[in-house]
This record gives sequence, structure tokens and C-alpha cells, in this order.
Amino acid sequence: MSDETMLETAKHVLQVEADAVLALKDRINGDFSTAVKMILECHGKVVVTGMGKSGLICQKIAATMASTGTPTFFLHPAEGIHGDLGMLSKGDVVIAVSYSGETEEVCRILPVIKRMGLPLITMSGNPKSTLGIAGDVHLNIGVAEEACPLGLAPTASTTATLAMGDALAVALLNERGFKAEDFAMFHPGGALGKKLLLRVEDIMHTGDQVPLVGPATLVREALFEITSKQLGVTGIVDEQGALVGVFTDGDLRRIMEKGLESLQQPIREFMSLSPKRILRHNLAAKALQVMESHSITSLFVFADDGETVPVGIIHLHDLLRAGVV
Repeated sequence: MSDETMLETAKHVLQVEADAVLALKDRINGDFSTAVKMILECHGKVVVTGMGKSGLICQKIAATMASTGTPTFFLHPAEGIHGDLGMLSKGDVVIAVSYSGETEEVCRILPVIKRMGLPLITMSGNPKSTLGIAGDVHLNIGVAEEACPLGLAPTASTTATLAMGDALAVALLNERGFKAEDFAMFHPGGALGKKLLLRVEDIMHTGDQVPLVGPATLVREALFEITSKQLGVTGIVDEQGALVGVFTDGDLRRIMEKGLESLQQPIREFMSLSPKRILRHNLAAKALQVMESHSITSLFVFADDGETVPVGIIHLHDLLRAGVV
């Protein structure tokens, strides 16, 4: 097979699967909204079940729903008929998936679902199949063709199933008013969770760790404060402790170009006025945005907007260590 043939095959697969997903748009109707309402009214959990390749897609659908505010788990139908149907309970909603609508293991658990009186949402490529007829509501995931040239391996059909599952999950997310902060609660260990949950006050330096000097402090003396606190900066505060300026190691390099005599002058002669600030309850990710937008590496932290006395300082290295960057 030539490279050109391989590339054409790949493009054909993507086109077939893209067409399969786009075809679903015309089937988003009252049945879809009914399915969403059934799940919203569920007082238990959503149980997604499917066999083989459909089962793998079901696991993804369950994971997506669970992470976006809809308590969901996957039930393997073959294990279900050997005892795992005990996972089902009153108040649950079942989503059963089979492209043919005739998968034996899935069809065998339907009578139990019915006897328990659980609402049943079915997804298949044939509305007139056993599964399609059994559902309280049916979502048609039929495709014109599989991307597999043999028409055997589930390809476009599994892609369409996954897309329909995503459509359900996102519609539910919107209806529940699910926010980024809610999403982060379910992802505390990942980088996303850290960006959405970690606040400035969780990682800032406080107390004696904060580099501060008075306006009359000589530059050479301020240098000791900068080096001892190892943050590359010192704040300049007045007698009331209010922050009136900032002096960085970058400022030091610039004034050193003027000669060593600059070291004997008060720091107020060289400090930068109106230092950038961040509030302690702000997300650490916001601190990173402020640093990037102003090309700086540290921010003094305040309790509230009207406060002038800093309660801490946060450095870019703190964000790196915390995994925010």
C-alpha cells in the first residue's frame, strides 16, 4: 500500500465518522429532551450498560456523566445476569446501548429492569429492534455506513454512540447549572483541579517570610532582605505597614549600571510605585494570569480590595511547585 493510499483511507474514515455524527443533529428532538428530563428526575443513579465495543463506549459515557454532575456507573450486562443486577435499586435510570438492538446479554436483563419499574433509555441503530421497542424513550444512533471497509468492525457507529452520550452529558450539565468549580471538585488530583481549586492563600508566604523594608532603608540594606527571603523582591511599607512600593532584583541590576554609589541611597529613590496586587481568596490561576500579563514573577497579597497592608506574597515558583503552571 502506498503512502497516498494510506492517507486517502484515513481521510475516508474521518469523513464517514464525521458524517455519522452530523447526521445525529436531525434526530435531536422530543425523545432527547425526554431522556434528559428522565435523568434529571432520577433520585438514584444512572446505570449505563452495553456489551463489547458498545460497552467500552458506555464506560466513557458513564465517566463523562459522573464527572459533570450526574452520578453514573457502568454495569456489564454479562456480569449483570450473574448477580451484578443487585447493583440496581429503586430510583435508578438505566441507559442500555446496543447498535443492533438485539445483543443477547443486554436483552436478557431487560425483564429485570422492567420488573423493578426503572425508567429505561435505549440507544440503538434500529428503533424497531428488541431494545428499541423496550425503551421508555429511544435514541436513534444509526449510521449510513461503518468506516470499516468490511462493514464489520464498529467504527462510525461507536463514534455516533459516543457523541450522543456526550450530548446527553452536556445537556444535563447545562440544566444542572454545573460550573467549573463543581467540575474541579471531582478532579482534585489533576492539573485542572489545581487551577480551579487552589487559592492564593493556600500557597502564599506569610509573616516573617514576606520581604519588607521602610522607604528610608538604604539599597544595600534592602539587598540583604531580598537575598535572605529568596523571592527576588522586597516590598516597601510606610510606618502604618501600608505597601507604597516594590523593588526587585531587576531594579537592582539597572541601578548598579549607574555605579556603586547607588547602593548608599534610600530605596524610595528607586522603588516602583503602585505594585501589582492579588487578593488572598483569588484562585492561584488568576495570580499566574496577572504575572504573565505584566511580565513579573511575584505579587503581594491582600485580604480585601480596600486593604493597603499586605498579608503575604506569592511567587511564580510557588505556582510551579503547586502544579498550577
